[in-house]
Amino acid sequence: MDNYNDIALKELNRWKKKMKKKPSIASKASKGVQNKLNGILPEKYHEIVTSAIKNMIKAVLLGSKYVTKEPIIDLSLKEREVLVAEKTKVYKTTAMIEGAGTGAGGIMLGLADLPLLLSIKIKFLYDIASIYGIDVNDYKERIYILYIFQLAFSSKSNVNKVFNQIEDFNLFYNTLPNDINSFDWRTFQQEYRDYIDLAKLLQMIPGIGAVVGAYVNAKLIEKLSKTAIQAYRMRLLQ
Repeated sequence: MDNYNDIALKELNRWKKKMKKKPSIASKASKGVQNKLNGILPEKYHEIVTSAIKNMIKAVLLGSKYVTKEPIIDLSLKEREVLVAEKTKVYKTTAMIEGAGTGAGGIMLGLADLPLLLSIKIKFLYDIASIYGIDVNDYKERIYILYIFQLAFSSKSNVNKVFNQIEDFNLFYNTLPNDINSFDWRTFQQEYRDYIDLAKLLQMIPGIGAVVGAYVNAKLIEKLSKTAIQAYRMRLLQ
């Protein structure tokens, strides 16, 4: 078991270095292209995405719809991560089915996919938190979940900023405001939207939308899983 923890710690340290790497020239150029793309998308698209993300954040911070499981205690890291791997397979399948179904329906169903996929991702993160023994009834743990989300789906410059904030969890926890309305949801929604825009536009193209939708959704869940694993290892191993 100690050997598993040692391997996990080495993987964690490699991940931390990756999180701290500064944006490359290619990354900065990609961000510029994305900003131009945002300018030509229809206003209705922006409204739907902004509303979906805003509602999701409110549900995470204020609601209880995602709090369905008690924290799992008295498990080794290896046992926890076996459960995480099993949970990831389930959610990947769910996201693929959902993405294929909405992708086959063209633009309107493609837009409908955004809030559905957000809900799937957040529920997934709550389940992972529970597996790692985290009590998400603590609203500050919910904010940590949103920060994990940002680490997975943000520009490199924002990843650097977010990682800086959560690397020392105790410091992060103690500096969080008691007022949950202080969370900067505007930056959050902008970064997430920029990350997925291009893939989601391809999902709306008739003929290839179903394939793209299934593939993209599965990859997004996979990326979220890997990010969450390291984010919670960072707390359990350090």
